[in-house]
Amino acid sequence: MGNSVRKGKAVLLDHNQVKGFQNCRAGEGELYSVTKEAAKIKNISPRRNGTKETNDVKLTVLNYIDTNTVVIFSKTTCNRCRKVKDLLDSFGICYVSVELDKEENGQKLQDVLSELTMAVTVAPFVFVNQKFIGSYETIVEADKESKLEKLFIVNGDDCKEDSYDFDLIVIGGGSGGLAAAKEAAHYGQKVMVLDYVTPSPVGTKWGLGGTCVNVGCIPKKLMHQTALLGQALQDSRKYGWQVEEKVQHSWNMMTDAVKNYINSLNWGYRVALIENRVKYENGYGEFVGPHEIKSTNSKGTEKFHTAKRFIIATGERPRYLGISGDKEYCITSDDLFSLSYCPGKTLVIGASYVALECAGFLAGLGLDVTVMVRSVLLRGFDQEIASKIGDYMEEHGVKFIRSCVPTKIEQIEPGEPGKLKVTAKNSDGTEMTEEYNTVLLAIGRDACTRKIGLNTVGVKINEKTGKIPVNDEEQTNVPYIYAIGDVLEDKLELTPVAIQAGRLLARRLYAGSNLKCDYVNVPTTVFTPLEYGACGLSEENALKKHGEENIEVYHSYFWPLEWTVPARDNNKCYAKVICNKKDQERVLGFHILGPNAGEITQGFAVAIKCGLTKEQLDSTIGIHPVCAEVFTTLSVTKSSGEELVQSGC
Repeated sequence: MGNSVRKGKAVLLDHNQVKGFQNCRAGEGELYSVTKEAAKIKNISPRRNGTKETNDVKLTVLNYIDTNTVVIFSKTTCNRCRKVKDLLDSFGICYVSVELDKEENGQKLQDVLSELTMAVTVAPFVFVNQKFIGSYETIVEADKESKLEKLFIVNGDDCKEDSYDFDLIVIGGGSGGLAAAKEAAHYGQKVMVLDYVTPSPVGTKWGLGGTCVNVGCIPKKLMHQTALLGQALQDSRKYGWQVEEKVQHSWNMMTDAVKNYINSLNWGYRVALIENRVKYENGYGEFVGPHEIKSTNSKGTEKFHTAKRFIIATGERPRYLGISGDKEYCITSDDLFSLSYCPGKTLVIGASYVALECAGFLAGLGLDVTVMVRSVLLRGFDQEIASKIGDYMEEHGVKFIRSCVPTKIEQIEPGEPGKLKVTAKNSDGTEMTEEYNTVLLAIGRDACTRKIGLNTVGVKINEKTGKIPVNDEEQTNVPYIYAIGDVLEDKLELTPVAIQAGRLLARRLYAGSNLKCDYVNVPTTVFTPLEYGACGLSEENALKKHGEENIEVYHSYFWPLEWTVPARDNNKCYAKVICNKKDQERVLGFHILGPNAGEITQGFAVAIKCGLTKEQLDSTIGIHPVCAEVFTTLSVTKSSGEELVQSGC
């Protein structure tokens, strides 16, 4: 949104004040009550009085009017608007300005304003306490007659700052929400964090810190490391270590160690909030009115809090299939990492990075693992790399059932793990059944936005996905409500992105910064048995965006030196850079499949952010013998069709 606050902090109304003004009558002279017209707009039926889009625009206008004491609908190019704002600045009057020429639907907002106010002028439209007080002429005339300050006092209420319980309430105690809360508190704001974990269908819950810390990145990487150590034990024999032939793994010892570490992180986050004087409440947050939220704890006790601003950082939870037996008998990543028993023969349903990561480390622990895939692996990632990951996992014992979807899950035997019967349908219409000890669902995640009262305050969401559209400053269509992290529409779902966005948002709100989160060229790693690191465009997206004639792809297999002695997995690790021929062969995409992919990708991501070119890669001296040096010697292009198979390291 193109709104901004002039002369200090925005002055916003709480819901009691809004209700108090709903019975106001039109004042004298230029004062015109928008209440009756607003009531009409709020009650418009989409079928009878226009499209849903039109009604959304009207709701946006009303949100600005209802939740701000003084709001000016303006245009940055309008001299009359500038003069009005300068005049209010000179009197120290606090206001929120909505710049119509900067809004995506600015013309529609202006049309609604003209209808609402019946004003002949175009801009500015000035509202005080839900009343349209006029435009340029009204303000200038009031100033000439020394009545300007009086004009901004309605029903005895002037523009003094409203009283709220908190300056900021953050809904969600994940990495992004905690980062924003602590940063805001650092700048002297009174901050509260609401965090409540609704137990999974099988009853799993966890502490402060969000998905990444409790049921995501942290336990996933530790269990991935467990599997890598198992492979290292096998390799060690070739290096002369006398290891007993029968090596066993203890599931419970591993999960206990992981849980203990996570508990220490939960405690550390709690201490950090105390040290930063951030109030923490273990309650489920739900909007009940403008600037007001209800917090409900595990015992059902309700508390109500008001705040000047809110940040939604509620994250996502795993999606279920919607078939018989899924919630009763299946688990998700919410449950796997703290499972009290070894899952045994496991079916992983899904093709996401969560599915392949979990399947990979379970197979690495020696379990019988099958992955059921509806379509392609790792949708959204580079598909050549995704195919190589699938091939590698299959060669190392993971079975794949392709083009197949489950239709029913039944319990044959209870227990830990027990036995389940899975019925599924192939793409050709044939049916298959198989028995497993555990079924793990990893088919995607849904944003936690549908049950937090967003409709009550008019925050728009994508009805299909539940994601929240925001502007480039993470602001929703309701000016005092922001959102960060996995709930955002068309943004990367990565913990470091949420942390960065949260910190920068708090600095913009409370420290005068104008730095925004950069969602471009963000590095990431998929911790499959053969790790995959990427930064920038996939090959498919590069070709689509720039055209095949403008893209050059340099690539090569490589063999890590540490794998040569045990003589395993030659011509499996792979590197490629995607370059724009029309822009000095600037690197558009960086991809590596091999050990320590994340560590390698992080450094190259900095270079890409600085505008890395192929010539710069070629002129950089490599470190020998390490995997990353392959990027300094890439010479084979895909267009040449030259052989890639390597005979040595």
